[in-house]
Amino acid sequence: MLISVLKSKIHRARITETELNYIGSITIDEDLMDKADLIEGEQVLICNVNNGERSETYVLKGERGSGVICLNGPLARKAEVGDIVIVLSYGLVEKDKAKNIQPKIVFPDENNRA
Repeated sequence: MLISVLKSKIHRARITETELNYIGSITIDEDLMDKADLIEGEQVLICNVNNGERSETYVLKGERGSGVICLNGPLARKAEVGDIVIVLSYGLVEKDKAKNIQPKIVFPDENNRA
């Protein structure tokens, strides 16, 4: 049996931009993506600490070293610049192997640097 377990987490990143007139997704600084073992197009859950909103979307690469965390499309209505979010990704693994999974957890600073 496969179960869904936490693969990686960016804990308490700051929203730097919102772009309503876009096709959707979250743009994340490529440095943060690397540290959190995220790839472009990967499904993520976004949890807004400021207002409790939770939304699923997919990742787009942001400029490396920019600190960008941008909510695009309809997701832009779920947060304001400066809000704190948690970005979670999950993976499917065999139940017996899930107990040994160690998720990658990234704690960015106030400028979204890992």
